[in-house]
Amino acid sequence: MKATPSRQSPAEWDESARLHPLRARDLPTGRHQFHKEQLMAHIQQEVQQDERSAATALARPKTRRFRLPRPAVTLPVTALALAGAVVAGTAMSDGNGVRTGVATGPALTTELGTPTTKGLPQLVDRISLAAAEGPHPTVKPGQYVYIESKTADTFVKTVDDKSSLASHKLHRRQVWLSADGTKGWLIDPAVNDSPEGETLSLPDEQGNTPVAGLNHPSYDFLATLTTDPDKLLAMIYKETQGQGNSPDQQAFTTIGDLLGESYPPAQLYAALFKAAAKIPGVVVVPNAQDAMGRSGVAVARLDETTGQREEWIFDKNTHAFLGERSVQVKVKASDGPDSLMKPGTVTFTSAIVNRAVVDGIKQTPTRTG
Repeated sequence: MKATPSRQSPAEWDESARLHPLRARDLPTGRHQFHKEQLMAHIQQEVQQDERSAATALARPKTRRFRLPRPAVTLPVTALALAGAVVAGTAMSDGNGVRTGVATGPALTTELGTPTTKGLPQLVDRISLAAAEGPHPTVKPGQYVYIESKTADTFVKTVDDKSSLASHKLHRRQVWLSADGTKGWLIDPAVNDSPEGETLSLPDEQGNTPVAGLNHPSYDFLATLTTDPDKLLAMIYKETQGQGNSPDQQAFTTIGDLLGESYPPAQLYAALFKAAAKIPGVVVVPNAQDAMGRSGVAVARLDETTGQREEWIFDKNTHAFLGERSVQVKVKASDGPDSLMKPGTVTFTSAIVNRAVVDGIKQTPTRTG
């Protein structure tokens, strides 16, 4: 996620150009933050295995499947920090305990910006119009959605019972997803230190093939959804009932996940923005930056439980979707690791570099213009 946007052919597009409709965070986000419940389960299994097999060195963990849907329950800051710290300590080590993959750096920080509800309807209307009008090729059977982004995150690192903030430096992330959601590939050194990446193809290690849905979206599934904003939002609330830290935040998060690494058809993409504007607590942050430092305006919402504000960042002129980030806005009193996440800490950031429809896994589009 080029300083100067350029128009792409209908077969491919760059998100820094006009807002091209589109996921799905991760992963996590992005998000990042990247599937905490499944990650935590794998971490626990691997820690137990390592404790049994080696007392003096870190063992290389088995390859984990990285699922794109966000977990059903949003974990608090402490759990997110723990997940990040263990990833840095295990998935980033070789058989001799030597760190590999993405190096760690200082905590990422930013100016918080002042949120406002002024101009939200007008901004969403412009974003939705750009989304509906942009070129948006159909994903055919046998084809893949290719999404390239730059991501980084801040986490709590604990060494000898001493905790501090660290970050995974900005790095390249590539995802390939089939139209039906059953095949895919991921290359992300913050998740797997192999330069070849790992498969996302189903079934998973347990032999399960999840049915496509909001938490496991595929292009084919998204193409069946209503484009009426009111009906769409009602469906999202119903399907995510009991998930997340509140119904409103989970609805906002679910829509946000579809911006990062999924590919809704054009009319649905426009409807998602209109639906998001109807969620209580949604605001505009006039000045925000994506992971590559590009300035834009954000549509955002504060999660009162975690104190983090989720921001979707758009170009101020073209209304192109640039990326997303999560920023710590407030922290509850705590003597634990949570207290290290001060206001202004960027817990996750992502910038879209390129989206395209390609004919095979690991195939990358040829840029035009």
